Amino acid sequence: MGREEHEIAVGLDIGTTKIVAMVGRYNEYGKMEVLGVGKSKSLGVHRGVVNNITQTIQSIQQAVQEAESVSGMKISDVTVGIAGQHIRSLQHSDYITRPNADAVIDEEDIDTLCNQVHKLVMLPGEEILHVLPQEYKVDGQAEIKEPVGMYGGRLEANFHVVVGQVTSIRNIGRCVKSSGLELSDVTLEPLASANAVLSQEEKEAGVALIDIGGGTTDLAIFKDGIIRHTAVIPFGGNVITEDIKEGCSIIEKQAELLKIKFGSAWPGENKDNEIVSIPGLRGREPKEITLKNLSKIIHARVVEIIEQVFLEIKNYGHESPKKKLIAGIVLTGGGSQLKHLKQLVEYITGMDTRIGYPNEHLAGNSDPETTSPMYATAVGLVMDSLVHISKQKKIIVKEASIKETKEETSTVIGEGMGDEKPVVDNKPRKNILEKWTEKFKEFLDNAE
Repeated sequence: MGREEHEIAVGLDIGTTKIVAMVGRYNEYGKMEVLGVGKSKSLGVHRGVVNNITQTIQSIQQAVQEAESVSGMKISDVTVGIAGQHIRSLQHSDYITRPNADAVIDEEDIDTLCNQVHKLVMLPGEEILHVLPQEYKVDGQAEIKEPVGMYGGRLEANFHVVVGQVTSIRNIGRCVKSSGLELSDVTLEPLASANAVLSQEEKEAGVALIDIGGGTTDLAIFKDGIIRHTAVIPFGGNVITEDIKEGCSIIEKQAELLKIKFGSAWPGENKDNEIVSIPGLRGREPKEITLKNLSKIIHARVVEIIEQVFLEIKNYGHESPKKKLIAGIVLTGGGSQLKHLKQLVEYITGMDTRIGYPNEHLAGNSDPETTSPMYATAVGLVMDSLVHISKQKKIIVKEASIKETKEETSTVIGEGMGDEKPVVDNKPRKNILEKWTEKFKEFLDNAE
């Protein structure tokens, strides 16, 4: 990927309305610098799921070429976001009994426990995407966030398990590979958006992130710094456009423009005499539409989307004191730019609401366009990829230092130490996501 390959990462957001390829790296202040963005119209995706491979490949290539020419770099591997109505999440508890309770718990025990959850039997055609540990219990002692280094015989944990449809995941992998790219990582889109727009304080206090895209609305709930609930609702900004098109008998292009330029989620804001004139097709008479009617159409659909999301928040149980979301709701995604949406969400849910811009982790001199809520997922994917790269670098460094230690300790083994021997582990530690990505790559290769 050109200069300083190890520092640069690429996020690919395959959305229903647009496909975004973003190239980024960390600057010396630890903020993310966007080196180039490519955007193309997404033609082969419906409600977050690929339904036309050829068109999706063309759109990906177009976005990647644009990002390459802006950044002046060759893109070879990408981190891809995954969403769609096939995504569901569940809570699961599991435990392992450790053979030696006198040895401290290490990363390997946690990996064993997570791998056990990966073997859960899902419904036919479903596959586990993420296994995210929440709190641990060691020998019955609850509310442990980090069990590494503790003694204990029984290690138990609550998990947030994200599940998706095998075929949909494989289709995305196919599109990326056929576009001449390597798939370096796969991330759930609501998690990527959350990384880009939420602060650590909000995640601690309790917050619901609502990412309103073109085809889907993604929800991620955090409390005590831990992901608690994820959901993908199969409606987004496109159904609003569809309703305007039907309700006003106009073409989609005009409906989309009307929504962006004059649309509001709050009908009371418009006076009765505000009218927009739309040119008729092929010499037909122009149409006159009142802004009040336009707002009424938008309002009806937006209320439906928000109520669906609010139902998910209620399912999480946000009303109990322990689960209270003190930081309220953060709206992001292209759909969050609709006028008066913040007020409507506050009115329906009774929760504090703000619009989330992905400038939380972006460098100060970033292009105003990239700090738009539309790019939240793409920014989050680049951030995930950068974290992934730095972890791999640490593993390589760690492996090198372990090898040196091994050479030093090889002479002392068994000398006056009883049964205990220094155990030197030169296997690089991989986190769960890396292991899953490897399995996923094998799975794709076998499928071809």
